[in-house]
Amino acid sequence: MFLIRSVIVRPMSFAASSRFAAHAATLIACASLLLGIPGCASHADRVRQARETFFSGDVMACTEQLQNQVSALHSDRDVLELDQAMAELFAGRPQESERKLRAVRDRFDDLEQKNAAEAAISMLTDDNRRAYAGEDYEKVMIRVMLALSSLVGDGQDAEAYSLQISEKQQQIIDAGATDGETNPKLAYQRVAVGAYLHGMLCEATHRNYDDTERSYAQVVEWQPDFVQGGWDLIRARQGTHSARGNGVLYVFAFVGRGPYKEAVSEIPTSEAMLIADRIISMTADQSIPPTLAPIQVPQVVVSHNEVDQIQIAVDGKPVGATQTITNVGQLAVQQYQAIYPQVMARAVARRAIKKAAVYSAKSSLDTNPWVGLAFDAAGVAWEATESADTRCWALLPDRIQVLRVELPAGEHRLAMRPANRQYIVGAETPAAIPIEDGRNTYVLACFPSARLTGQVLVSRN
Repeated sequence: MFLIRSVIVRPMSFAASSRFAAHAATLIACASLLLGIPGCASHADRVRQARETFFSGDVMACTEQLQNQVSALHSDRDVLELDQAMAELFAGRPQESERKLRAVRDRFDDLEQKNAAEAAISMLTDDNRRAYAGEDYEKVMIRVMLALSSLVGDGQDAEAYSLQISEKQQQIIDAGATDGETNPKLAYQRVAVGAYLHGMLCEATHRNYDDTERSYAQVVEWQPDFVQGGWDLIRARQGTHSARGNGVLYVFAFVGRGPYKEAVSEIPTSEAMLIADRIISMTADQSIPPTLAPIQVPQVVVSHNEVDQIQIAVDGKPVGATQTITNVGQLAVQQYQAIYPQVMARAVARRAIKKAAVYSAKSSLDTNPWVGLAFDAAGVAWEATESADTRCWALLPDRIQVLRVELPAGEHRLAMRPANRQYIVGAETPAAIPIEDGRNTYVLACFPSARLTGQVLVSRN
């Protein structure tokens, strides 16, 4: 880009053009070296170690690794802080997790206002130069994590956060509408966990059963395979929280490794661009740089997970297994597929703009073949510096699951065991739980694999 700008500022004389041609071979060699140098590490590469550390169960080491990344990389700060919030939560510090989540939520909301200058710069570089405002599913999941962090913390804002989940979903869908075009976000699956949490909290008041019923009806509509939802709706219509002398235990489980992004090369699109390059170069006055560097875009990846559910026992007796209230991996893939054409359009437009800039620079000069070749080499090198934007919230679970159990008031021993559809795959994780008459107790645990990550979090009424 510097080369092109320096040439445009002052037209070359014949002698200057000759001198430029004499150095063309050197310029081409430098460009070739640039193409052979691997690009800067992607966000996916930078957080891979911290991600593996978290999933292996060492949340304290994960927190330190993420902090080192935050200190070094300002552009990745928000997504790194989201990962830090997850590590803080399961390190037993839900208030600190809630603080970080609130800060990122507010910054993401501010970044939803488009920055024209930033968008223009990204067209000359790549999407990594844009401030990351979060994928749509991440914006919703921030509110989910806020509600759950509050539940196992002081609980003061849990209901407000639960309402924000559905409100944000609707806002995102409405914002996808443009004049004369179909809104791709109308296909988004609604996240049922927000309505579930709101119904659960309303039910705990022993008064707001109308609100409870409306919330559980949304759960049944949005997540029809969540079997517990039907029983919750029946109970709300009966206006009964629990039998006298009993309280209710809610076990929330984060199950499996969640979605993340990796860079992929769009080979068919790259080949189509190369064919277009050749057609233009044969028919136009000037050639344009050939598409040698493949067009790279991010892709949402869902891990294969060995754990399907968490088997729950209380005081040595099996009471059931957790059920999925929100499939985060499925949600991420579905929502990203809906906006993928826009991601591809930006990538292709970026290549076209770069080629047009080189073509324009060559057209404005009386270039000889050597100078033209040097421009093409510089253009190829410029395109090769692009990298896919793989920034994402890397420590989300694959699924959020829950089990509701009514128990007599008193102290109980909870046991959790990861399982798949055939058999138990992990060791028992115990926890002491207090149950109070007519009140809820909340447990939150993270099982990215057969091994528990961090602490089992238990609310205190």
